[in-house]
Amino acid sequence: MDKNRILARAKDYIQKESDPKFKAEVEALLAESNIKELEDRFYQDLEFGTGGLRGIIGGGYNRMNSLVVRRATQGLCNYINETVKNKSLAACIAYDSRHYSDIFAMDAALIFAANGIKAYLFTSLRPTPELSFAIRLLKADTGIVVTASHNPPNYNGYKAYWSDGAQIIEPHDTGVIDKVNSVTAIKSMSREEALSKGLLVMIDKEVDEAYISMVKAKLFRPELIKAMAKDVKVVYTPLHGTGAMHFERVMKELGLNVSTVPEQRKPDGNFPTVSYPNPEEAAALKMALDLGAKLKADVVMATDPDADRLGIAVPDGKGGFALISGNQLGALHADYMLLSLKELGRMPKRPAIIRSIVTSELQDRIAEHYGASHYECLTGFKWIADVMRNFEKDGTDFVYATEESYGYLVEEEVRDKDGISAAAMTAEMTLYWRSKGKSLLERLDELFSLHGYHEERGLSKYFEGPRGMDTMRGIMNSYREKQPGSFGGIAVASVKDYKTGEAWDSHNDGKKAKLDFPRSDVLQWRLKDGTQVTVRPSGTEPKIKYYVLANTGLEKGSLAAAKEKSKNKVDAILADIRKSLA
Repeated sequence: MDKNRILARAKDYIQKESDPKFKAEVEALLAESNIKELEDRFYQDLEFGTGGLRGIIGGGYNRMNSLVVRRATQGLCNYINETVKNKSLAACIAYDSRHYSDIFAMDAALIFAANGIKAYLFTSLRPTPELSFAIRLLKADTGIVVTASHNPPNYNGYKAYWSDGAQIIEPHDTGVIDKVNSVTAIKSMSREEALSKGLLVMIDKEVDEAYISMVKAKLFRPELIKAMAKDVKVVYTPLHGTGAMHFERVMKELGLNVSTVPEQRKPDGNFPTVSYPNPEEAAALKMALDLGAKLKADVVMATDPDADRLGIAVPDGKGGFALISGNQLGALHADYMLLSLKELGRMPKRPAIIRSIVTSELQDRIAEHYGASHYECLTGFKWIADVMRNFEKDGTDFVYATEESYGYLVEEEVRDKDGISAAAMTAEMTLYWRSKGKSLLERLDELFSLHGYHEERGLSKYFEGPRGMDTMRGIMNSYREKQPGSFGGIAVASVKDYKTGEAWDSHNDGKKAKLDFPRSDVLQWRLKDGTQVTVRPSGTEPKIKYYVLANTGLEKGSLAAAKEKSKNKVDAILADIRKSLA
């Protein structure tokens, strides 16, 4: 975009932005003639993608600010009003601890109100899964949560939901995007007017109580928890986010002894004790692990800022703690929940679990072991929710869903990942295996011995700035133009291209099969030994992500040998990928 166009867009933004801070930022950049920074803020509009918005907080059309949030909400209102007829309309709004989250949430609520849509707004910050729960509980037509999940402190975001409590997908996603992109006028009203007309309703305890009751009702053995709780120590960190209020209450009511990291308990959008508030990152858990070691905890848990993700660590038997990956905890959950249903005589007629296409296939083996079906879907819990929607139509019984990025769902009442209910289930699972004389690590090794050693590792590379998306598109295009013949010295056996919806064997006569998945910019290779390699641009961050899923059989029953063989194999595959990105 040329300089004059950038300057014109900056001046247009200043005229329309109501927040003085964001307006002043752009005015200062214009006064300084800082074209490089202005280009980054105005070369494009912050994209309202299929899940909503996410970006750096600041003034500009390519930033998260009041004008961008208000415009997005107006577009959502326009779509809802045109699509949902013959009923009174309502929306639920929640927000997390990030900077401007409360302001953006109120901005959105008042726009819903001005468009005749009753806005149920939480009085203070709440976890994302409770927003999904509230939509279903209050029978709302839509909802939003203001959060950037586990992104760095300078980010914020906005996720849009439909009436079933799931993030919007086709056809609503493209319909909303079209309306957002065509907004010419934004309606709003004052807080006082919205309250007086009953178009703004503040909510808290009535949803909290129902949500907490639901979380506890999903557990299998509350009597076991009561019997053993006094002997178990849980260390927890909400990483300055929303999780503490519900996590601590649930655990207390179950009788468990929880010690929350004091320096990280208070919500704080600066996330002062971590550089990256993501429970997937070992560094983010350092303070919790230090406290766990001091208190000799039985399990350390962490939720991300909006409490939809959960990370855990357990004693390694050597005086330290072992981090349990998202794939591993997902496998342990699936195993424990299916085992419990079987032991308690509660196995439904058509049990099924769901995972994303980049999540461990160990879960498929576990499901088969218990006679359950397993389904896969594209990455993102909105696609898991879509499979759940289909279950409701065909009578399949939902048991559990997960994706490798520390997202888990143990209930049907929420249609997004839920770190709070997953934590409660993890606590019960830990006690159950302790009652059998086993740790979670020992049970995990039993699963590996039964189903083969499954190792999953990933690699990500960031591409910031105006040309970042072009670089990622170039990488994906280069793979499609010249398919790799091998990774780590292992030949490619077959390919799936989710963008074209086609799959084929590497050495056939050109015949291609159709994939029964929505279109997505994802490439997946199956190697000769069964290893799976996947690449996709992230939908929420400027990075490209690779996933390697390897299953190594146990030769002569040696798990240690399988782990070493798998490590070497995955190391070689990742080295090949890094070389291609250099």
